[in-house]
Amino acid sequence: MNKLSAAITAVGAYVPDFILTNKLLEEMVDTNDEWITSRTGIKERRILKKEGAGTSYMAIKAAEELIQKSNLDPTEIDMIIVATATPDLQVSCTAAYVASEIGATNAFGYDLQAACSSFLYGMSTASSYIVSGRYKKVLLIGADKMSSIIDYTDRTTCIIFGDGAGAALFEPNEEGLGLQDEYLRSDGVGRNFLKIDAGGSQLPASLETVKNRQHFVFQDGKSVFKFAVSNMADAAAKIMERNNLTDNDVSWLLPHQANMRIINATASRMGLDESKVLVNIEKYGNTTSATLPLLMADFEKRFKKGDNLVFAAFGGGFTWGSIYLKWAYNS
Repeated sequence: MNKLSAAITAVGAYVPDFILTNKLLEEMVDTNDEWITSRTGIKERRILKKEGAGTSYMAIKAAEELIQKSNLDPTEIDMIIVATATPDLQVSCTAAYVASEIGATNAFGYDLQAACSSFLYGMSTASSYIVSGRYKKVLLIGADKMSSIIDYTDRTTCIIFGDGAGAALFEPNEEGLGLQDEYLRSDGVGRNFLKIDAGGSQLPASLETVKNRQHFVFQDGKSVFKFAVSNMADAAAKIMERNNLTDNDVSWLLPHQANMRIINATASRMGLDESKVLVNIEKYGNTTSATLPLLMADFEKRFKKGDNLVFAAFGGGFTWGSIYLKWAYNS
């Protein structure tokens, strides 16, 4: 009997209709298109404007696209993981609601939060459930409504983030395809540099925290950039070294879409030609948990069965890592 692995067998995605361009941001804060583009690579980002709609709305849409494309019976899904930093509600699990709304009546689900590394960590988790032999179909969704926690008077953060969702179905594989290796890390020193001060158990919401605008994302850009460049690049290089992969062996790099300079540094550390680096940051900005599945959905048609894909991410906390996966199908 061949060794069991966990392969991605279908993907789906959703982004909101409203496009927040750099030109529009020029009217909101003291910035300009040239400054944003040269420092981040971002031209526009999508914003969910639908009244009363949260992260689950986009997660459901991405899941529904995957289900429709793959002719999947949702009752066959065993579990759903929603990777997100912006759940609909505290305490109440977003994944459970998503499962009910898409008709996955036989699935259990939970949320996974590791900031911008959430989907990467979720890939490891979904794969482990499959390899255990107890589950056959695990739906991993990365979704974030970052506009709900961004201060649009703060030019250091509002230029970076957008909303979106992507989904991937993991299933057993005996051909040696799917997730091959992972290198995941974290360091609590990052707690000081990328965070939301209020709204958690340490500093519950109050009139004062709202007045002080402490429910929005704070980022020490220089410190985060320094950590991200070194750690994300090192993780990707480490996964190549451990698996004896050369630049010729790697078909595609799927890096977290936070900043074009971080993406370029990671590719350079891996010795990869830019033609192998997948980028859509100019269209969506940083969608946090959704960047990696949105990349897969946008570039799915380029992937061929057996392609070597390297994923890399870095997020608040700090959290970071890299995953090596062999693509399992021709689109």
